[in-house]
This record gives sequence, C-alpha cells and structure tokens, in this order.
Amino acid sequence: MPATPSSQTFPIDGMSCASCSARVEKALLAVPGVETASVSLTTGTAHVTGTASHAALITAVEQTGFTVPPSPVQLRIDGMSCASCSTRVEKTLQDVMGVRTASVNLATGTAHVTGTAAHQTLIEAIERIGFAATLLEQENGPEAMRDRQERLRQSMSLQWRDLKIAALLWFIIMLMTMGHGLGLVPPRLQPFIQWGCASVALLGPGRRFFRNGIPALLRGAPNMNSLVALGTGAAYLYSSLAVFFPSLLPEGTRNLYFDTVLGILTLVLLGRLMEARAKGRTSTALEKLVHLQPQKAHLLTGDGDRIVPVSDVKPGDTLLVRPGERVPLDGLILEGESHLDESLLTGEPLPVRRMTGDTVMGGTINQEGALTIRATATGADTMLARIVSMVAQAQGSRLPIQSLVNRVTLWFVPAIIVLAVLTFILWFWLGPVPTLGYATVNAIAVLIAACPCAMGLATPTAIMVGTGTAAEMGLLFRRGEVLQTLEKTRLVAFDKTGTLTCGQPRLTEFYLLADTTVPDPEMAEEHLLALAAAVERQSDHPISRAVIKAAEDRNLPAARTSHARIVAGLGIEAQDEAGHDIHIGNNAYMKTLGLYDAAAKRLAASFSQKGTSPLFMAHRGRLVALMGVADPIRPSAVKAVAALRAQNIRTAMITGDIDATARHVANLAGIEEVIAHVLPHEKSQAVQRLQETHGSVAFVGDGINDAPALVQADTGLAISHGTDIAIEAADLVLTGENLMGVPHAIALSHATMTIIRQNLFWAFAYNIVLIPIAAGALYPFTGTLLSPSFAAGAMALSSVFVLSNTLRLRRLRTVIRAETAPAS
Repeated sequence: MPATPSSQTFPIDGMSCASCSARVEKALLAVPGVETASVSLTTGTAHVTGTASHAALITAVEQTGFTVPPSPVQLRIDGMSCASCSTRVEKTLQDVMGVRTASVNLATGTAHVTGTAAHQTLIEAIERIGFAATLLEQENGPEAMRDRQERLRQSMSLQWRDLKIAALLWFIIMLMTMGHGLGLVPPRLQPFIQWGCASVALLGPGRRFFRNGIPALLRGAPNMNSLVALGTGAAYLYSSLAVFFPSLLPEGTRNLYFDTVLGILTLVLLGRLMEARAKGRTSTALEKLVHLQPQKAHLLTGDGDRIVPVSDVKPGDTLLVRPGERVPLDGLILEGESHLDESLLTGEPLPVRRMTGDTVMGGTINQEGALTIRATATGADTMLARIVSMVAQAQGSRLPIQSLVNRVTLWFVPAIIVLAVLTFILWFWLGPVPTLGYATVNAIAVLIAACPCAMGLATPTAIMVGTGTAAEMGLLFRRGEVLQTLEKTRLVAFDKTGTLTCGQPRLTEFYLLADTTVPDPEMAEEHLLALAAAVERQSDHPISRAVIKAAEDRNLPAARTSHARIVAGLGIEAQDEAGHDIHIGNNAYMKTLGLYDAAAKRLAASFSQKGTSPLFMAHRGRLVALMGVADPIRPSAVKAVAALRAQNIRTAMITGDIDATARHVANLAGIEEVIAHVLPHEKSQAVQRLQETHGSVAFVGDGINDAPALVQADTGLAISHGTDIAIEAADLVLTGENLMGVPHAIALSHATMTIIRQNLFWAFAYNIVLIPIAAGALYPFTGTLLSPSFAAGAMALSSVFVLSNTLRLRRLRTVIRAETAPAS
C-alpha cells in the first residue's frame, strides 16, 4: 500500500546565506518521495510535502553539512513531591539512550527532553522508577491551561478534604491526651480511641505518603514521602505495641505517640496545601498570556461576516474587529483606525493609535473604532503564540546555580535516613532512661524535620515568577539561564540604526539656497518640497520615503514630474512640467553636475556634524535647496542610558555609520564609548574586544547584521520589530520599542538572583540547623529536644517560606521602574 503524502516542517541549524538554503532545498528535492520542498533562511526552517520519511529528509540535510536539531519532548510527571524526586527523574531520563538533554521542573511537574529517544521510551523509563508520565503536545494552549487548572483544583480539593479529616482526628486525640477525654471517656478506652483515630488517619489522609514513599524506598530511591511514611509509621507501630503488647516494651517506655502521628500528618498536609496554592500563583503570568488569545473571530465573506473558530482562520482571510473586542490574530489593517491596548504584550501602559496600513497583534484590545484586518499569521506563528512559547520555555529552563542543588538533593533523603538510624542507635546506647522512647522520638524528629522540598523549589519557582513578571513588562527571556548571566553585565553595547534611533529617516531641515519664482519664502519651500516629493516617489530609498512623508504631513498638493531616472549611489533626476531638469542627491552628485561650491560644502559639513544627512536639490541648473534627513533618536534612549549609568553599567555604541554621525547620536543619548565604521561581520569582533576590556557584555540590536554580535555577547537583546534572524540569535527580546526594557531586565535579573540566593540560603540553613537539633544536639547543653510535631510544622513552613519569598518578585514591577528611573 503506497504511503500517504504528508507535509513536514522542521528547523535547520547552520544556514548563513541564500546559497546555504538553496543547497539544502536542492538536496531535499532529490530525496525520493519529495513533491515540494521550501527552505526559508529567515526562519531557519524547511517545509516538505510528499511521502519521504522524516529520517530520509534529515539524512539529506546532514549530508549537505547542516544539522536538524531534534524536536523537544514535553512530559507531565505525576507523583513528584520533592527535589529528590525531580532529580532522580532527571537522572533517569538522562540515562536513556538517545537523550541529549533532560530538564525536570519540580514547580511545574514537567520534563523537557531533547534527543532522538521516542517519547514512549521516556515514559516507560519514568514509570519504572515509580512515577507516572504523559506526553504534552499542546501544554501552552487555552484548553491545556484549563486542564492544568482543573487538575490543580482537584488536587487542592483532595488535600483540603484530607487536611480537615486529619485535623479533626488530631483534635480528638489531643482531647484524649491533654483533656483526659473531658471526663466522658473512661481512661482505659482512651488508648484504643487514639489508636483508632491514628489508624483512620494513616489509611485515609496519610495513605498518599505510604503509597508513594514505601515503593520508592524499596527501589532504593527514597523521597520526601518516604521520610514522612517512615516517621509516622515508626511512631504508629511503636504506639500500637504500647497499646496491644505492652509487655514487649521495657517498663517506663510504654508511651503513646499517636498525637505525634496526627500532628505530623496535619502539618505536612497543611504545608502541601499552602505550597500548592503558592505554586499555582507562580504561573499566573503565563496563564494571563494564554487567555489573551480569543477563541472566535468575525470572518468577512461575500455574504457578510460570520463567527468562526480562530483555528479555522487562514492567512489572507479578512476579519472584522469590533470596538471592545480582542484582535483575534496578527494582521494588517485594511480599513479603519483605533487605539489598541497592547500593554500585556509590550509592557507599554498607554494605548497605541493604529490606522490603515499598520500591523496589529493578536490578543490586543481594540478600544473605540471598528477595524477590518487581513490575517497575516495564525496558530503558532502569531506574536502572542511566540511569546507564550518563549515564556513557557524560559520557565522550564535551569540556571547554572541549580547544579549544586541537584547534586545535594540526589543524596539528601538517603543521608537523612542514615542519620535517623544513627540518631536512634546513639540515643538507645547513650541516652537517658527510657532510652527506647528517646531514641524513637528523636529518630522520627530527624526524619520529619528534613525538607528537600525547599531546596528543590528555591530556583525553579523564582525562574517562573521572574520570567512571568518580565513578560508582563514586555521582556521575553528566551532562555531562563539568562536571568543569571544578565546579572553580571558590566557594559551594554547598542546598535545605532533602528535600535538607538527609530530606524525611519525623517526630513528635519529645509534651507532655500537661491531665489525662486515664488516670492514668499514659505510658499517657495512648499513648492520645492512638493516638487522634490514628486520626484522621490519614483524611488523606494528610505531617504526618498522621508521626503515624501514630509510633503504628506504638510498636505502639499501633488506636483507633476516626468522622465525620472535613478542615478545609482548618487541620487535621482527628473523633469518638471515645463521640461526643466530637477536633480536631487548627495554632495558627490552635485560635484558631477558642477554645482557643488564652497558655501554648499560648509552647509553639508555642518549637517554631518549634527548627525544629519545632507540632500541637495538642483532646479534649472542651480542649487535651490538643501534638505536635512536624519534618523531621530528614540525618546527612551536617554532615559535608558541614564538608568544603566545609575546601575554602574557602562555603555557603548557599535555602528557602521561615519564617526561624526555616530558621535552625535552617542552624545544625544549619553553613551560613553563609540565604535564607528564597523562592517557587519566586524560587529562580533568589536563585542569581543569590549568583553576583553570590560568583562560581561550585553548587546542590543535589531537587524540581520546584528545577529553575530548578539550571539557573541554574553547576553543578546533584540527589539521585537527587528528581523527574525536577530530575534532567534538573541537571549532576550524586548516586545516594545522602549529601551528602558534594558535596565529593567538587568534590574529584574538582580532581583531574581537575590531571591534565589535567599531561598537557597534559607533551604540549606534550615536543614543544617534544624536536623542536628532534631537529632538532640542541644540536649547535653540545654536539655532541649525537638518535638516531631514541631519538626513537621517547621518542615512545612520551610517550603511555604521559599514560595512566599519568591512571590515577592510579582510586586517588583513598580519597584524596578522606580529604581531604574534616572534622578530628575
């Protein structure tokens, strides 16, 4: 039976020019079964249709000298309760044949795996060590997000039910032990009632710890559940012996610890419930972004408009966006104008005016005018989908600082069990009478006081909240580890055109150089500008567009010209209605016409010193006007550079422009170091020299020629209006055009790393201090022992402290803006 034709799209690494993409495309077309093949250099992807297998296509690409990166596999892992669990799952995945990298996130309960191993193989490996795993195909879609929230809601509902049962039973036992049954229960029955309450608690609310912890212990991979199961199980068995077989225990050691069992269960369940609630709050930023995507769209057809699912819309379809609605997909405005609220995508608080010809992003809110748009991107290609993907990927990544934590947590629980056994032996051997009672209680306290959860949550939750907060500020971390590298930045280097400047040349000056037939100077200027715009309409040069826009902004009537001809590298010529010659161009063009005199030279030099490009206009054989065209500096550039200076970070500019223009822009922005006359391929070398001099360097750019520098820099920051190649080369993307995003990102990096260090200090300090106390280290000096119930409460609060401390990052948006704003 012949194979069914299908389409495949996959990324290709290593292509750097059109020749590369053409060679790959030719190789793919030569594969048997391929019907069509299209390779895009811009996106670095190949789209192939036909019956050829994926393996055959990859082989063809690799034979041309390029590589196809393996598609990542996302798995949801159920049953992980502490850092020991996540570390063990990660190690298991890394040991699977064909796995290149594996990263497990305890906070989200997910695994990100790259390599050639099949997802079923990965799932089977995880199940062999006692956890459940499922494949996540569209984890970041609205349906998946709702499913995730429903699972979290059900889990919290069960935990709340179990907590109430455990708390009620604990209360009953406390009445037996401290209230003596309120005189209503005979003393001889009280031990049996306590035993009954503890049994119900272990079979009900406590069953989860035994169901997950004991199998893990038997496999030689104990986790937090194992510690709780051992602690409560030991206390329960010891107390049961004291109730039913007291003769087996020495006189004076027949104590009951059922209150300890219930206290441990109640406090651990309370801690886990609080932990689950805090975990849910760490992903709110991503959930906000996901829910920005509308599910319906108004599709315009010949019969009017009809509501269709967004998934049914194709590029090129015409859509209607009514006032108050969200824009369903990325598109181009065909008709209408309005103000759009883009704050949740760009971080810009004020609505932005959009009109015919402007692009709009899916998820933004149309405020007052009806818009007719043509869809330009759908599905995963929309800006919102790309933002969600970037945020999700960053939240699931790992910082270098996490490596130490993983090494510790892998052996932490086994070490605690060994320490508990040693504590029992020492107390039984050296402790006071009754030695068995002291040995049992202190061993249980050691098991319960240990808290690997806090260590496991310290870093991933901070990454989640930090990258989520960044997304709300219009900062997209494409890799979570950039949060750590950005903190070390000592110098920020900027590209000039399109980064520090707006990238859209404008006509800034207009000088009359000779008398005209129009007596009024203002009218003469308008007459010549209209004439110049008519000539420049025959060209698509950026400077030509600046002249045309200046005439349009002044509503000048269109002039008539003819016989236009572009003079390459010099300018353009044409004739007016009377047949007189018009020449517009640079000083070299005027020299060839014999019209460039000393006065014109002085004016041109003065323009260049101000960073303005001189554009001469000759009419009827003489110079009549000198126009100044400049690319204005972004309003946010000065504030951003001042904010960086306030953070003790130096600044530099790397540009291919002439030195005079570059220094003028640098002076306007307040930039300290200028590297001009740099060819595109030399930008990365310039960044390297800055790294050798200053240390860690961040580079901010937007163009194709900035990609090598973005890669070379310790941290590459791209502006989202730039090219796809620049964005793919960057580590962090500014979704708006406000350069204050650069100091904001660095400030957020400092804040996140501070939170991580605080979390790790607390997690390690807690265990280092409390575990010896639980073992009885203070007893010889102060007679102090740690109650297992108190240890359970401290253990639970340790994780809650880490999560609560992390959530402070959500409130830092306003603080960061205030701290990075330059002093007035």
